[in-house]
Amino acid sequence: MKIRSVEFLASVVDPGAALPDHLPQVAFSGRSNVGKSSLINTLLGRTRKKVARVSTRPGKTQALNFYRVNEAFLLVDLPGFGYAQVPRAMRDGWKHLVEGYLSREDGPVAAVHLVDARRDPMEVDRTMLEYLAGLGLPTLVAVTKVDKLSRSERTGLEREIAEGFGLDPTQVLPFSSKTREGRDELLGAIQGLLAEL
Repeated sequence: MKIRSVEFLASVVDPGAALPDHLPQVAFSGRSNVGKSSLINTLLGRTRKKVARVSTRPGKTQALNFYRVNEAFLLVDLPGFGYAQVPRAMRDGWKHLVEGYLSREDGPVAAVHLVDARRDPMEVDRTMLEYLAGLGLPTLVAVTKVDKLSRSERTGLEREIAEGFGLDPTQVLPFSSKTREGRDELLGAIQGLLAEL
């Protein structure tokens, strides 16, 4: 898939609000500080003029952000979760927003969930993946920050993560926003999911 056009459409804070377009949606989820904004900017080829805001403060994304890509699908950036320093009321609000959106009949047709290559599988990630599976959403797992691992640490990484989450290894894709490793593979996998619908 070649990225020809990217347009920011809207930030939505009400899970029941009207969606900004009727194109198929692919939701991007992940823990705060997993590198989601960096991955989205790299994926969309917008590393100079960024579309997703990158912050040194985890928990920056507090809304559903919709981007129209190639006039073909909507990329939906979900709020990050699992960051302990965010007040509980705010975390609960994000949970309501994300679950309300994901469970809509006119919601996403697929999801990409991000996990940090340097962390062991975490319970919050497992819970999210189980939730997505329960909704019947085809899901890919992008393993971010693989450039920070040594060659020996990379050995068997995808298999270990797949086993840790009970996934098929073909669902797991290594990714680096720094080196752009995995960009073409992730775009191709998204294109494949959309083509199956």
